[in-house]
Amino acid sequence: MSLPKTMQAAVLGEPGTLAVTTLPVPRVGPEDVLVQVRRASLCGTDLKIRSRHFFKDGGPPAGEFVPGHEYAGVVAAVGSAVDELRVGDRVVTEAHRGCTRCANCLAGAYTDCLNYGLRHTGHRAQGMTVNGGFAQYALNHVATLHRLPDTVDFDEAVVLSTVGTVMHAFDVLDTLLVGSTVAVVGPGPIGLLAAQVARELGATVALVGTREARLAIGKSFGADLVVNSREQDAVAAVREATDGIGADIVLECSGAPSAVDDALRMAKRSGKVVLVGFFEQPVQADLNHAVMNGISIQTVRGEGTGSLARAVALAARGRLRTAELVTHHFALSDVSEAFDTYAERRGNAIKVMLDISEDPESIRAR
Repeated sequence: MSLPKTMQAAVLGEPGTLAVTTLPVPRVGPEDVLVQVRRASLCGTDLKIRSRHFFKDGGPPAGEFVPGHEYAGVVAAVGSAVDELRVGDRVVTEAHRGCTRCANCLAGAYTDCLNYGLRHTGHRAQGMTVNGGFAQYALNHVATLHRLPDTVDFDEAVVLSTVGTVMHAFDVLDTLLVGSTVAVVGPGPIGLLAAQVARELGATVALVGTREARLAIGKSFGADLVVNSREQDAVAAVREATDGIGADIVLECSGAPSAVDDALRMAKRSGKVVLVGFFEQPVQADLNHAVMNGISIQTVRGEGTGSLARAVALAARGRLRTAELVTHHFALSDVSEAFDTYAERRGNAIKVMLDISEDPESIRAR
């Protein structure tokens, strides 16, 4: 593949702005893989990056940084030490690569790398601490890429980045889901995918939210109970459905401050609560209720523990439905409109895609 010297990329500007500009195509190091990006999607973290609230120090200078941590594409070049992938392979990226040398990374907890953000140690977080996928080409360490089966198209592949987060949330429970009752709070992309994955792993699932359209999707995905928390008491509904005992596991995926207390009260005695959503502000919750009832609280940050590889395997078997979640497509040149559509939930936006380039060999090319 003949590589150009420059590329189009969406770069972070002043707070609240992005602009498409021309940048050099990244140079490939020995352990690097250059990905020609086909699809990239937006998530809540990208909104924080655009506003610069994500960065503790205000962030990089305007006009230099390329966001985007959910993307998939085709291998365009590989470094001299890379033999796991070849030019032309279709791949999806995992956002986080730890430093591989701190205690957490050595234990497999690379999303909690003790050297987070320190690139000289080897740490990278695509689109967060290093340039990401809102560009025609993105540079990845080989360890962050997963080859795609032929049956998985690029839209589906990008959504698998979110499935990786769900897999990680179940990983930290250190328990089998077969026969468990799982309550999922928040029918956004993570919550809707969590309901699917929990069902595939043998759980009975309750989905709680406030938007009927999204709850309907969750029902079609196999949720056994859907609860509109604007119309009924969600805690009471979950406890009633479990004969007053409460759910074995509760995943809080909404990021709403009040939802933490709800999650704690939905859980049974000695139940488990996993906080998956990011909160905009400090949260007050009745932790005494958790202590008095032996409820364990876990947290996860994105994908981890090799979870994206398992998401790819699940998709390869046709066990995930993602098409209903992809609601909008935009060209890279329309990145600002894409962000506004996602932020304002125009047209019930769920997963908003940037079509960076077309793939003529895609199984389901549009």
